This record gives sequence, structure tokens and C-alpha cells, in this order.
Amino acid sequence: MASVKNLLSRCVAWSLVLALAAPVLPQEPAGQGQVIRKQVDLVNLFATVRDNHKKIVADLKQEDFKILEDSQAQKIAFFSKEVTLPITLALLLDTSGSEQYMLSAIQDAGGRFLDRVLRKGDEALVMSFDSDVDLLSDFTDDRGQLERAVRHARINIPSGGGGINPGPIPTRQITGTALYDAIYLACNEKLNTEAGRKAIVIVTDAQDEGSKVRLEEAVEAAQRTDTVIHILLVADPRFGGNSGVAHKITEETGGRMISVSSEKKLLEAFDEISEELRSQYTLGYYPSNNAKDGKFRKIKVEVANRDLKVLTRKGYYSPKG
Repeated sequence: MASVKNLLSRCVAWSLVLALAAPVLPQEPAGQGQVIRKQVDLVNLFATVRDNHKKIVADLKQEDFKILEDSQAQKIAFFSKEVTLPITLALLLDTSGSEQYMLSAIQDAGGRFLDRVLRKGDEALVMSFDSDVDLLSDFTDDRGQLERAVRHARINIPSGGGGINPGPIPTRQITGTALYDAIYLACNEKLNTEAGRKAIVIVTDAQDEGSKVRLEEAVEAAQRTDTVIHILLVADPRFGGNSGVAHKITEETGGRMISVSSEKKLLEAFDEISEELRSQYTLGYYPSNNAKDGKFRKIKVEVANRDLKVLTRKGYYSPKG
């Protein structure tokens, strides 16, 4: 197990004003003369559309979409229904004391999820987090290695044993839950140099205790690396979960939060995320605002049918020139 705690101390010292992921210089569609745009950054969006019954809608066309950046309409330059573009995935498992009764189910469902979602060309890594963040497996397409990594996750229980203080009101001995640190590290140390579709799936109660970075810094790290975060909120009812934090992280990065109350629901939640990762539209545009100011720009994607809901990231940081 390779601890990445030393990486965090380096990361925190860095300035958070980082450049947006390496500029994408794609080729224009054939209908526009195969002209290559230079020094213009394409903004890529991966969007999932659901109806009011939460079913995925997969038959929309480019003209059904509208993109707004800071309330200004943008011209869609690229569009496709993306099902084969490789995915780079990070699976983060909460191994703090509050998850000890669910860990076995999490490992079973997590292993099944990776086996189902990963296809040729995809890669995944596995991290666990409690008072520290541990890299259980680096990026690989080896299903066996990933399965072993998931099985290697262990609950961090205080040396005195137990982890739970019995009595009329059960309480948890705090061992730390570095959720924000785990997100920050996964984005800045691992996903930052990856291209294409990037996603983090976290199984946690979203309670953070002891992270060195703040929630806002963790969210910003995901936004700067174009990483979508999905959270399966698995909370022991005796300790509760922080759905507010989970909602903020997923909403700001274009992911979903699914509350899980049983092993069956956990399997269903993993299946939903798997379906979502494989049922996305790809939208790209060249921003009408070409200032290289490093500022955050808000994005809104709309569809003509107001009964449909679009799930995509809420914005990005402009490159700083």
C-alpha cells in the first residue's frame, strides 16, 4: 500500500491558480475545410440527459441543445453521442470507522462495478481514505489487480480496538476522514495529466474530519482537471451522513449523488453510475470570450424539452495567458 500523504503536503504548498487542463487543439469538422484552430481552447462537455422518470434519454440531436457561458449563447462546434470514448476512472473508498459495517458490501459492489463499467481502452485506479489517503492500485486496465486493490481496503480502527463506543448513545472514536484531501490528490496527482472522459466515484458518508484542504479547494481541483464526481452516500444511521457536502461536490462537477440505504441499493446505485458513464453526449464549443484571465466561467446546458434534465459540469477555469 503506497501512502500518498507526502504528496499532499507538496500539493498544499502549490498555488491553486493552476492552468486549465492542457489546451485541446482539435481539428475542425470536414464540412469546415479541415482547418486547425490554433491558440483557441475548445471547451468539452460530457452531458447525460434524463427524463422526469429519471430514465436516460439517448436520442437527442445537436439542435436540441443550447450552451450558455456566463449567460452568453455559444455556438456548438462538436457533437456526438459518446459511448466508446475511453474513460479514466478513480474509485475512492471511505475506510473510516463509520463505514465498518458496510465495507464488505462496498467491496463486493465496487468490484462488480469496475468489471462492468471498464471496457477496452479504459483505465482505473483505487484509493482508500480515512485519516490518510492510500493508493491501493495505480491506473491499470488489469481487472484482477483492481479487484485485489478493492479487497485490500481496510477500516481504520483505533489501536484500542472497536472504533465504536457502546452505550445508550453510540459514538464514533474519531480517526479522521480525509475526504477533501482524497479528491484533491486524485485530481491533481493522478487525473491532471489524463485526457478525455475523467470521473471519480466515491463511496462515503461525506463526513470530513481532518483534511488539510477545504471543500472549495477539492471542488476547484476537480473543475480545473475537468473531472466529474459521483458520490454514493453510504451512511450508518447512528452517525448520519453529510448530504449537503455530497450535493455540493456532485452538483459543481456535473456528477450525481445517490443515497444508499442497503446492500441492494448499493448495487443498484453502482449500476446507475455505470449506465451514466456509458450514455453521454459530447458537446464542444470555442468560447466567445477568448480572454486568458484564469477566471471561472459558468456553463449552463439546456435542451428544448423543459421536462428533461441535463447533467454536466457547471463551469471551468479559463487558461491564464
